[in-house]
Amino acid sequence: MDRLVFSSLASISDPSARTQLNNEIANMSTTGFKKSFMNASSAMKISGPGFDTRYQPTNSNQDRISLASGAVLHTGNKLDVAMSNQTVMAVSGANDELAYTRRGDLRVNSKGLLETGAGQAVRGQNGAISVPPGFNMTITEDGSVYATNPTGPATAAPTLVGRIMLRDASETKLQRRLDGLFEPVGAKGTEGREITNGKETAALIPQSLEGSNVSPYESMVRLMEMNRSYEQSIKMIEEAKSVDESGTQMLKVV
Repeated sequence: MDRLVFSSLASISDPSARTQLNNEIANMSTTGFKKSFMNASSAMKISGPGFDTRYQPTNSNQDRISLASGAVLHTGNKLDVAMSNQTVMAVSGANDELAYTRRGDLRVNSKGLLETGAGQAVRGQNGAISVPPGFNMTITEDGSVYATNPTGPATAAPTLVGRIMLRDASETKLQRRLDGLFEPVGAKGTEGREITNGKETAALIPQSLEGSNVSPYESMVRLMEMNRSYEQSIKMIEEAKSVDESGTQMLKVV
C-alpha cells in the first residue's frame, strides 16, 4: 500500500505538465507563439523511515522550444512579417539583452523605433532600426527595411534604413525566457545569446503573420487525459485506504 499511495500521489502533486498545457491553451491566438517540449518522468528513491523500495516519479522541467510553423495568414499590412522555416528575429529583451522571437506584428513606436506588438525593439545588423517620421515602410524577404517619403518625387528610390537581424535556429536548441522570448539553452552573456546560422536561409514572408503552432484539438485531448488521470489516481488512493482499513479490522478480529 505504501508504494501504491506514493506513486498515485506523485502523479497528481507535480503541476508542471498542467501548467505548461494551460500556458499553451492560453496562447493559442498569440501571434508567433511556440509550444514547448518537456522531458519525461524519472524515478527518484525516497529516503527516510519505511521500506527501501519506495520510489517516486519526478519531472525534469526543461523547456525546449518547438519552431514548427503555425498557420501563415496574408494580412497586406506592410509592417507584418512571418518567419519562414525555423528563422527567428533578434529583439531587445529586459536590460537590453539580446533575445529572439517569432512574433512579427511590427510597428513604429513614439520614438521612431521599429518594435514588435509586445513592445520589444527589433534589432538590426547595427543596432535598433530608426524610421523617419511620416515615411512609408517596406520590409523585404531578407529583412531589409526601406523607407519612402510620401511627399517626395514619385520616382525617388526607397531609402534603406536598416536590416533586421535574422538567424536560422534549425541547429540551435532554444529555451523560453521569463518574458516569453527565446534564447539558446545555457545562454550566458551577450556571446552566449548569439545564434550561429544553420544550413537553412533565414528569411521573412512580408505582409503576413504566423499564428500559434499549438493545436487546439491536441491540447484539449491532453487536458481531458490529465483530468482522467487525476480522477484515477484519487480513486487508487481511496482504494488503498479502504484495503488498509480492511486489513486493520481483520487484525483486530484475530
